[in-house]
Amino acid sequence: MEPARNPEEFYKKLKSQLQDTAMWPTEYLYKFIVPTEREKILQIQNIFDNMGAVIHTRKSKKGTYTSVSVNVRMKNPDAVIAKYKKVGEEVEGVISL
Repeated sequence: MEPARNPEEFYKKLKSQLQDTAMWPTEYLYKFIVPTEREKILQIQNIFDNMGAVIHTRKSKKGTYTSVSVNVRMKNPDAVIAKYKKVGEEVEGVISL
């Protein structure tokens, strides 16, 4: 995801795509890239805490960055977008894919 240009337009398009491609509630796979710092990874994990999320992490070849994949059941497109926004606001340096 690349919401930097016009976040509201981006999220509007994403919501439309999610509505058209899935039956809700459904499993959704989030992917984030963060600098390899324990605190940043924990922040993402805490945002998805108590949701039954399955979270996998993998360090980059040089260990500078870590990819965080979060597979979780979401109730609707608005809930998906709310989590993207929360991660973007709370985790400095995160890249959402």
